[in-house]
Amino acid sequence: MRIYMQLPAGDQAAPRFYHLHLQEDLLEGWTLVREWGHQGAGGRVRRDHFDSREAAEQAMMRARDDQLRRGYRVVFIQGQEQP
Repeated sequence: MRIYMQLPAGDQAAPRFYHLHLQEDLLEGWTLVREWGHQGAGGRVRRDHFDSREAAEQAMMRARDDQLRRGYRVVFIQGQEQP
């Protein structure tokens, strides 16, 4: 599952991005990869390991909600199950 978000550009600054990505690891766990920074520049990366997919998805949704409260907008979602 992937979620890509952007924060609109300010007066002098480039737009910012926040990318969340879930991936299964080789030890039967899950990794939440967060990448963020200014569009067109190198960003920062953080990886958090979880024992279950459910725990990783919950952390991903909390991270998404935190960024939405900061003004980011969802641009792209991949792999989300339809209700």
